[in-house]
Amino acid sequence: MITIQRAIPEQAGELTALTVAAKRHWNYPEKWIQIWLPLLTVTPDYIRENEAWVAVQNDRRIAYYSLKNDGVLLWLDNLWVLPEFMRQGIGRDLFQHALERSRALGANTLRTESDPNAQNFYERMGARKIGEHQTEVDGQPRVLPVMEIVL
Repeated sequence: MITIQRAIPEQAGELTALTVAAKRHWNYPEKWIQIWLPLLTVTPDYIRENEAWVAVQNDRRIAYYSLKNDGVLLWLDNLWVLPEFMRQGIGRDLFQHALERSRALGANTLRTESDPNAQNFYERMGARKIGEHQTEVDGQPRVLPVMEIVL
């Protein structure tokens, strides 16, 4: 059985490790993972300042998401599932939980800047692509889809 619990600052290191493991699942070059490490790192302050929720199974944290308010919009800032638990509905359950929390926070829409590998997941969840964020890593261009779901 999986429960969804509010993350606590002491879990930051574990959530960082979960994030990195999930990102590595997509076979990005290890050099890219190292470049991204500051972006993938979850700090205790981040958990204090933003809503973060963890999926727990048998006392193990197997997935999490976080919501971030940028002062204008609410963003799904993270949604990561350990690779061995992918394709079991855990991401869907967390996404539905995120939608409920977003509504409770008074948001009308929820946006996310998606990893290209996750775009289809967000589309299946009812989000639509509303734009792109052009970026690069290690000199390679990357296009990150910006997804939105109306609450």
